[in-house]
Amino acid sequence: MSGQAGPALDFTPAPAAAGPVRRWWAQARLEWRLLMTNGEQILLTLIIPIAVLVAVTRIGLAEVDEATPGVMALAILSTAFTATAIATGFERRSGVLKFLGATPLGRSGLLAGKTTATFAVIVVQLVLLTLTATALGWDPGFGPPAAIIGVVVLGTLALGSWGLALAGLLRAEATLAVANGIFLLLLLAGGTVLPADRLPGPLAAAVQYLPSAALGDGLRCALGAPSAGTCSVLGPVLILTAWAAGGIAVALRTFRWE
Repeated sequence: MSGQAGPALDFTPAPAAAGPVRRWWAQARLEWRLLMTNGEQILLTLIIPIAVLVAVTRIGLAEVDEATPGVMALAILSTAFTATAIATGFERRSGVLKFLGATPLGRSGLLAGKTTATFAVIVVQLVLLTLTATALGWDPGFGPPAAIIGVVVLGTLALGSWGLALAGLLRAEATLAVANGIFLLLLLAGGTVLPADRLPGPLAAAVQYLPSAALGDGLRCALGAPSAGTCSVLGPVLILTAWAAGGIAVALRTFRWE
C-alpha cells in the first residue's frame, strides 16, 4: 500500500444562491401547486369555463363551433386576469411578497415564475375545453398555428399585466371584489363567449376594443368560428398588443412588495 495521503477534502461551507433559471423554475412549480390545489381557483379556472361551454351549447345560445373559441377566451381571462389579481393581492397582504422580495428570487424571478405557471394552467384549460368541445361535436377550422399561439400569448400578457396592476392599486379584499366583478361583467357583456356584435349597437362599438373582446375575436378567427367569416387576426393582435403594453407599464409603476 502506498503511504501517500489522498487529496485534502475541503468541508468549508460555501453558501450561494441557486442560478437564475433554477430560482425561476422552482417558483414556477410552487405557483403551479398553489393554483392547482386551491378549490376556489379550480372552480374559477377549470369548472366554470367547462360549465359555460356545456350550458351555452345545450341551451342553444350558440353552436359549439361558435361557442368554443369564446369560452377559451373566457378561460384565459379567468386565469390570466382574475386568478392572478386575487392571488397576488392576498400574497402581498400575508407578507409573502415581502418575504420573496428579500430573497435572491427578486421581482423578475417572481414575475417569471407566475407567468410560467399561468401559461401552464392555460394549456391545461385549453386541452380540457378542446376535449369537452370535441365530445359535443366541435369541428374546428384551424388556422395557422402561429396565429393561434400569438393570440393566446398576447391575450395572456394583456390580461395578466392588468391583473397585476389591479393587485397593486387595491387592497386584497377590494381586489377580490373588483376582479370577480370585472370577470362577471366581461363574461356577460365583454365579447368573450359571444361576439361583441351580438350586443346593442353603441355597446358593441365600445366593447370590441376591450382585451376580452379582442381575445375572443382573435380565437374565433384563428379557429374558424362561423361568425368569423374571412377575418384576419391582425386587428385583435394590435388591440391586444396595445393593452399589453399599457398593462405592463401600469403594473411596473403600481406593483408593491408590501
